Amino acid sequence: MDPRFDLNANELGAKIGKRFANTSLAIMQSSLPKSLIELVELRASQINGCGFCVDAHAKELAAAGEPAVRINLVAAWRESTVFTDAECAALALAEEGTRLADANHGVSDETWAHVRKHYDDDQIAALVYLVAMINAANRLLVITKTKGGSYQAGTFDSVAG
Repeated sequence: MDPRFDLNANELGAKIGKRFANTSLAIMQSSLPKSLIELVELRASQINGCGFCVDAHAKELAAAGEPAVRINLVAAWRESTVFTDAECAALALAEEGTRLADANHGVSDETWAHVRKHYDDDQIAALVYLVAMINAANRLLVITKTKGGSYQAGTFDSVAG
């Protein structure tokens, strides 16, 4: 099952992709814990049905030593006891920021206050861009029908380095 279109094989697609990657690199260089970044990316990808990204972020979490119970419970984080209050705030932001069309409030004031309680301004900037970027990545890969299953942990880091 080949993707419909390889954006990186297209000159313009590759040019835009480099700029996209630079934004993602800036987020990775923020003070947000890598595990939190991966949890947020996994949750948004689950909501958006992006098989490639679900595969990639679950494998990155596992390779970093994240316990399987936490990876497996990301989809049901509200009904679990394995995430910190700060992680729950970020996951709520990821969900509400991903489901903009499903909700008539966007990100609620309650969720925003919860995020403000746990993160400084730089971390909030990184979180907001993170939610926007993973949603954009999900859309690119779902539109091009890029399937999950073949991702190798560490690929993102090797491309960014």
